[in-house]
Amino acid sequence: MIVDPGAVLESLGAARRFADPQAPLKARMMAARGALPLPPEQIVSVLFALTLDPEPEVQTRALQSFDELPERVLDTALGASLHPTALAFLAERLREDEARLKAISLNPATPDDTFCYLASLPFPPLIDIVSRNQTRLLRCPGLCDILGENPVTSQGTIDRVLEFLGLMRGDSTAPEGPEPPPPEVGEPAPPFDPDDYSSLPEDLLEEPVDTSQDAVEERSKSLTSLLLAMNVVQKVKLARFGNQEARGLLVRDRNRIVASAAIRSPKLGDNEVVQFAKSRSVSDDVLRIIASTGEWTRNYQVQLALATNPRAPLPAAMKFLNYLTDRDLKIIMRSRDVPGPVSIQARRILSRKGKV
Repeated sequence: MIVDPGAVLESLGAARRFADPQAPLKARMMAARGALPLPPEQIVSVLFALTLDPEPEVQTRALQSFDELPERVLDTALGASLHPTALAFLAERLREDEARLKAISLNPATPDDTFCYLASLPFPPLIDIVSRNQTRLLRCPGLCDILGENPVTSQGTIDRVLEFLGLMRGDSTAPEGPEPPPPEVGEPAPPFDPDDYSSLPEDLLEEPVDTSQDAVEERSKSLTSLLLAMNVVQKVKLARFGNQEARGLLVRDRNRIVASAAIRSPKLGDNEVVQFAKSRSVSDDVLRIIASTGEWTRNYQVQLALATNPRAPLPAAMKFLNYLTDRDLKIIMRSRDVPGPVSIQARRILSRKGKV
């Protein structure tokens, strides 16, 4: 974030005199020690302004004072309407302090860039708070991208985001969390209609007529280029309303929100589920969703695909062995393409039946 020292000074009001670069150096150094007759939010604001001072020694002393602030002063300030760049500074300064990062995430004055930064950090409770802020989800196209790429984002959180974006209707398994934050400062969120697919190219909504290999390859190249220009919210809509070719690429997207949207598409066919269950290029999340969906796992081909896919969750692969034919178990028992525990379990099942 670009910091405008003049704007920061202007935001201090009467307290500006403690941080004004025109004030004597000795006075600024005294202020940088943090012993100021001011309320907590103004103490923090003045110290932040002094970190922008033209004199390095003032900057250094102000930074030291931040680290020495009493907890009550810092905690009170984090709930106040600080200057956005001060909140951005504090988020970076406190990047290992989960409790105070939560306070920053709940502060409506926190700028969108900082909010996205918070979404990238490895703290599940913080991610839960961030993902519940629907205004930010709509106002910051990059927020869903970051949430979907953060490895600590839970599947329950992903499902809740998908529910908000219109793909899932009330079946999120996410636990209850904190109340939503107060109204946001800044630009309002753009209007959002999860059922509006008018912005999607028409040729991606209907199944193509020409299914020749050349035509499929050409469409795949075009679709790949199109997806590169889309954000996560747009891709989720495409997963919901798009055709089979679109889902085939989206289910392999590195963003977990996009991949989960593709595998949960209401237009998904049984043959697609079987192919995705066989695939070694889809994510563990996709295979886990397939394995936990009873409607799909009643299909023998899905059971077989999950049992033989080395990327499938091992407990699921082991479980589905119990439903396979002896012929398929013998193939799995001898296969070098499945995990060792799976082939060993296949042998055990056959042994109990007296088939080996």
